[in-house]
This record gives sequence, C-alpha cells and structure tokens, in this order.
Amino acid sequence: QVQLAESGGGLVQAGASLRLSCAADPTIRNYAAGWFRQAPGKEREALASIIWDGTPYYSGSVKGRFTISRDNVKNAVYLQMNDLRPDDTGIYFCAAARTNVFRLWSRRDVEYWGQGTPVTVSS
Repeated sequence: QVQLAESGGGLVQAGASLRLSCAADPTIRNYAAGWFRQAPGKEREALASIIWDGTPYYSGSVKGRFTISRDNVKNAVYLQMNDLRPDDTGIYFCAAARTNVFRLWSRRDVEYWGQGTPVTVSS
C-alpha cells in the first residue's frame, strides 16, 4: 500500500520544460512506477514506466523528449518534460504497482494512483 502525490504542473508555452514530481508514502522502494496523461475527452494513456532497477519504458509520443527517473532514498518518481507541445496538455497522474513488467505499462497494470496535476501548454 502506498499513497502518491503529484506536483510540478502548470501553464507553459510550447517549447518550455517542466519537471513533475511524485512523492510516495511510505516508500517507492520495491514498486514499479509510471506516469499517465489524460487529455480532455480522451482515455488515460501511459507515457512512461520504470521498474525496480531503473529500466525505463516510453510511449512513442514522448520518447526523446520526456525522461522518467526514480529516487528510492527520497521515495520519489520524476518526469522531466522537455520541448512541450500543445498536444501534451492534460492531467498527469503518477502510478505504482508491486509487480515489474518488462514493457510500457497500460492502465490495467496499475494498483495505486495519484490524484493528478494539470499541465497546459499554449501555442
């Protein structure tokens, strides 16, 4: 059991960067983790996931622009987002699960969700 809390969202111009943080209580150690995005009127989609040893997986839409990382001492997961586009607008959710899978997550892999942080990218 783990509680997740996202922070770092905001309103930025296209081309800007943001770093999202996900704080895990009591720990993120021995959990896999990921980031999802839900755009208005669309399904929640996986952007990135990371397993216990730090191996990352990315969707094609963010590969090369976003980087997922984890810090098992600080009990945190991060999403560094560079070169943001208007299509990146949405609510960003942190997620966790006890089981490693060696691929990008889908929604059915998730056991725990954060409440989300909004990101708006203007043109």
